[in-house]
Amino acid sequence: MLEGFGQQAITNMLVHLTFIAVSFWALQALNFDKFLRANRIFQARLLFILMSIALGSIVGNFFLDYLMWSQQLPFIF
Repeated sequence: MLEGFGQQAITNMLVHLTFIAVSFWALQALNFDKFLRANRIFQARLLFILMSIALGSIVGNFFLDYLMWSQQLPFIF
């Protein structure tokens, strides 16, 4: 029983980290220079990282919810 919790925790962590990395990669396609003030490099990088974490977490939660729902479908009948 407890092994299942450990496996689920590792799966959740890996899914979130994967989608955070994918969102970081995808956000690099946008040109943020027009929206940022000059000489605010550290703040711009921090904003970029926080946006990647937020987007990756949202997509990761959707993916994990969808996986959980698909595993619960057999219990309908």
